[in-house]
Amino acid sequence: MEKKNYQKELDAVIAGFPAGTRPTLLLQGCCGPCSSYVLEYLTNHFDVTLLFYNPNIRPEAEYDKRLAALKELLAKMSTASPVKLLEPGWRGEEFMTAVQGLENEPEGGARCAVCFQVRLGETARLAAEGGFDFFGTTLTVSPHKDAPLLNDIGFALEREFGVRWLPSDFKKRNGYLRSIQLSKEYGIYRQEYCGCGLPVCGLPESIDNSGAEE
Repeated sequence: MEKKNYQKELDAVIAGFPAGTRPTLLLQGCCGPCSSYVLEYLTNHFDVTLLFYNPNIRPEAEYDKRLAALKELLAKMSTASPVKLLEPGWRGEEFMTAVQGLENEPEGGARCAVCFQVRLGETARLAAEGGFDFFGTTLTVSPHKDAPLLNDIGFALEREFGVRWLPSDFKKRNGYLRSIQLSKEYGIYRQEYCGCGLPVCGLPESIDNSGAEE
């Protein structure tokens, strides 16, 4: 089966907007570095509200550090349109309940799939509740995250909640490299592990990182 190109799917979505319109987007942001390029790109086309819902981040002090870095980015970086920030607070117990029994799974394993489901599920719920046109995530900018899996989850949640999922693979067209450049330019803290630290996350070997330039 031919692999889907989610960047091209995103291009098609944006190309379908009527001239002069700016749909609303609730974007789950995992951290400042990953949000940087994605916001630079998407604020040209959407009115973006960034949702910092990441109950996987442990310990709470690390959550606070990443939230502070995200706020610093939003204060320093110019975007094509203003970005609102929605932050419900650290809810680490929600993640631990969801991944009970999966604590010893490796990075990229079953625990990650549950983590994606938790974060995107809450994003979809809040997007439906808030009347947003789309919901999406910055997670696909990372070469260490399974973009096909994230998009599969997103489309399933679209059917469940009735809010359009924004397909993406933001690492395409050197999005990940751009995020590194922007983080350095603005002096934004870059974390050394994904979040849950159960154990401290290394880099998965099973994810296809090819095609970042497409």
